[in-house]
Amino acid sequence: MKTLTFGLVALASILGACTTTGNMERNAGAGAAIGALAGAVIGNNTGSGDAGNGAVVGAVIGGTAGAVRGYSLDQRRDECATARRGPTYRDRNGAYYYVIPNSNRTCWARDQSPRGL
Repeated sequence: MKTLTFGLVALASILGACTTTGNMERNAGAGAAIGALAGAVIGNNTGSGDAGNGAVVGAVIGGTAGAVRGYSLDQRRDECATARRGPTYRDRNGAYYYVIPNSNRTCWARDQSPRGL
C-alpha cells in the first residue's frame, strides 16, 4: 500500500508540473500531492493506522483546494487582461500599475498580471 501511495503522489506531482494551461491544473496537482502526503502521515499516526486511506482522502481534499485556488488566480489574470484600465500609478520601486475601475483590484502595467497576490 505504501508503494501505491508513493506512486500516486509522484504521478500527481509530475502531471501537475507538466501543464501549460494555467494555475488551476498546476495547483490541483500540487495540492493533491501535498494532501496525499499529509493524509498518509495523519492516517498512519491516528485511528487504525491506515496510511492508504488517509492518502486518498488527503489527495482529494488537497487537489480540490488547489484547483479552487488556481481557478481564482486564473480569473484574476483574465480580469487584468480584459478589463478597462483606470488610472496608472507608480510604486516605490518605479514599477507602474493600474486600477480596474469600480473595484479595488490592481494589475501590473508591464504584463497585465494581478498585483498584490
